[in-house]
Amino acid sequence: MNPEGSRYQILLSCPSGLSPSQVSVDFSKSHDRVPHSDPDLEDSIAQAWEKRTQCNSSLFNGQKFRYGSYCLDDEGGTNEVPHVCLRLGLTDYRTFVGTNLSSLWEKFVVTLEDDSIRCRHTSSPLGTGAVIETSDKKVIVLRRSNNVGEFPGHYVFPGGHPEPTAVGIDYHQPEVTQEMFNSIICEVVEETGIPASSLSQPLFIGISRRELNVRPAMFFYLKCSHHSDDLPKLYSGAADGFESTQLHTVSLDELKMMTSRMPGCHHGGFALYELMLQHISRT
Repeated sequence: MNPEGSRYQILLSCPSGLSPSQVSVDFSKSHDRVPHSDPDLEDSIAQAWEKRTQCNSSLFNGQKFRYGSYCLDDEGGTNEVPHVCLRLGLTDYRTFVGTNLSSLWEKFVVTLEDDSIRCRHTSSPLGTGAVIETSDKKVIVLRRSNNVGEFPGHYVFPGGHPEPTAVGIDYHQPEVTQEMFNSIICEVVEETGIPASSLSQPLFIGISRRELNVRPAMFFYLKCSHHSDDLPKLYSGAADGFESTQLHTVSLDELKMMTSRMPGCHHGGFALYELMLQHISRT
């Protein structure tokens, strides 16, 4: 794997793990993508989409939540984060292909600016990932299939995207926060075959972004009541098995060895998990 593809930046770390009551969403048009001032660069978005769909006629332009930035409410003055507000807008897969996934992606990134402005011209759909511990303290990792659009054949945590269509696309809806937590459960169930009843409530542990095409993802920590030996049979019945070819249950040391073969945002997910474990060891 190209080392650049596994590099990441931690945008937000919540090592104590946050429940839905500690996370809110400011879902507003003010956090939508800002078109670039270069008309030729803007025109390249449609050209990139046309080229991609000619190669794969099954692609469709679904809507996604766009990551803008976040703000913290730390009135207690401690190192912990009691409340996080995620600032989200709306984007779509077409714009993602034409900005973040484009060969011209670096031209959409603003240099020498603060983080919220740096990516204002990119689609930046917010992905999700789940670090899941089994009852015997193994962590679940999937090997991506060759049918997926990004990083085929690489290792990832189970995940996907929260879906605007699940809550409606009107702005300022409070249901968006719960969709963040509900969607990761749905993705885990569909990708691993583990029933929802065997999973703990997700805890939000932070946001990472891979350096290659500035792709953001939020990560959650979950416990699974099944032993790692139970999972191959469950995985064989997974609804979304076509997205991956193999499920691995690995130790922390084994997982650390696999991070160089992960997309940067998932490598960052591992870093967020390590920060959570360090926090637990100190408390």
